[in-house]
Amino acid sequence: MIYHHLYSDADGESRWRDVTVDLQERSFAPPARAIEISAPRDARRSLFLRLRAGWNEPIHPTPVRQMLVPTAGRIRVTASDGEAREIAPGRIWLMEDRSGKGHHTEVIGEEDFLCVIVQYD
Repeated sequence: MIYHHLYSDADGESRWRDVTVDLQERSFAPPARAIEISAPRDARRSLFLRLRAGWNEPIHPTPVRQMLVPTAGRIRVTASDGEAREIAPGRIWLMEDRSGKGHHTEVIGEEDFLCVIVQYD
């Protein structure tokens, strides 16, 4: 399992990297059989979000450290260094570019973009 990580470097430039999630087999919900699962992460809250088709916002940093899990639609997110990634169901995005230049987000296609956001701060 891989997620997209958007972060700010020391110069304030936002950049992408791929992060592989380490899954270990262990008992999670006894008496069910062991499953492959990651280490837990503490979260503060969760939200549901919709961006309507045609949404196109100005460049900005993320307000808090958060993970976006898409359920429908597609967005294109462009880091300040120019690299763009498509985020759609099955592609998870961790936002940590809380300072610096930030990123640009736009809905692509005719479908609204729906997601769950998990905030860590």
